[in-house]
Amino acid sequence: MASAPSHQTYVPIPSDSGGKCEDNDVRFSPVPIHIVTHSSQLPPEFLEPSPDRHLVIGFDCEGVDLCRYGTLCIMQLAFPDAIYLVDAIQGGEMLMKACKPALESSYITKVIHDCKRDSEALYFQFGIKLNNVVDTQIGYSLIEEQEGRTRAPDDYISFVGLLADPRYCGVSYLEKQEVRILLRQDPEFWTYRPLSELMVRAAADDVRFLLYIYNKMMVKFSQQSLWHLAVRGALYCRCFCVSDNEYADWPAIPPIPGL
Repeated sequence: MASAPSHQTYVPIPSDSGGKCEDNDVRFSPVPIHIVTHSSQLPPEFLEPSPDRHLVIGFDCEGVDLCRYGTLCIMQLAFPDAIYLVDAIQGGEMLMKACKPALESSYITKVIHDCKRDSEALYFQFGIKLNNVVDTQIGYSLIEEQEGRTRAPDDYISFVGLLADPRYCGVSYLEKQEVRILLRQDPEFWTYRPLSELMVRAAADDVRFLLYIYNKMMVKFSQQSLWHLAVRGALYCRCFCVSDNEYADWPAIPPIPGL
């Protein structure tokens, strides 16, 4: 099968850079972006999770009214050396089912910002139980609490806000607002094919910084915060995935350390 089309794009200028970015800044190194319509276009180590090879990837989904009854259109996977845009419209259920072992695997960590609706869409549309996530929205709150800063219980950091925070990334994501305006004007935005350059760039930019943020966060967590991160991430995954079996077929919630 022919390889997926590749796009090369460059990331926004950091908000703390004075309009410049250093050549050796890993945040802003361009990586190839692959549009995936068949599982053969994905890395074998993703398709075949192994206890001998733990992976950490950036993860997100785009769609129309992304939830149980909406339409999941694109699933983004960010590796250190490439970004893969999994086209659920053209690849269909066969492609998504090929991704199921990885998305459910405890050997692949999925770094995402606010996974609740993504998980709901994956579960009800494709029978995928998202597992082993590091949710950066949860991570941000835990670090704030750990360092003595308090926020209201319903005051969650947005992805744009997290990107702008110089402690984690320091990027001004102005294009996100442009896409939001387009989505309000046309909710079917993510269903159109072929993907436009704006669609490719916007989808890729939603995941390209997640591994950088993950590395910044992981050195800050206490052992207790790491446990809370795992537990709350697991609860976020099943938050809207209510079924009659009371989550009997879902992975177990991480136990309290030492018990």
